[in-house]
Amino acid sequence: MPKGAGKQIAQNKKARHDYSIEDTMEAGIVLKGTEIKAIRGGRVNLKDSFARIRNGEVFLHNMHISPYEQGNIHNHDPLRTRKLLLHKRQINRLIGETKETGYALVPLKLYLKDGFAKVLLGLGKGKKKYDKREDLKRKEANRSIQRELAHRQKGM
Repeated sequence: MPKGAGKQIAQNKKARHDYSIEDTMEAGIVLKGTEIKAIRGGRVNLKDSFARIRNGEVFLHNMHISPYEQGNIHNHDPLRTRKLLLHKRQINRLIGETKETGYALVPLKLYLKDGFAKVLLGLGKGKKKYDKREDLKRKEANRSIQRELAHRQKGM
């Protein structure tokens, strides 16, 4: 999380598995009424969400915010498209980088910072199946090395 970030609400664990993240940036979200209360309650899912740039603005699609229990008629559609707040130069940079094939904007984390909901957006390139297998092998090798080191230190 960026420096000074507050309480983490949700994380997209599959994002780093499916994409090799090359750059990250923080963005605010435009929310309506009861959505922030549902977010504070931790009722958010980033699993299949993604961001798109349209007409010089960035929008977050498929982020599921469950309806707030006490919201009754004031609740909103859980999967509605939400606008992300970024500076114009950040958006222009993202437009240039996403024009390259294979790059996607993926939300990595959702957290509260100074009372505002923020999204950590990652600019990533989709991994191929063999890249994912390579990463899993590397992780398993590192894990076994750490286990062996811990076992040797215990023996001393």
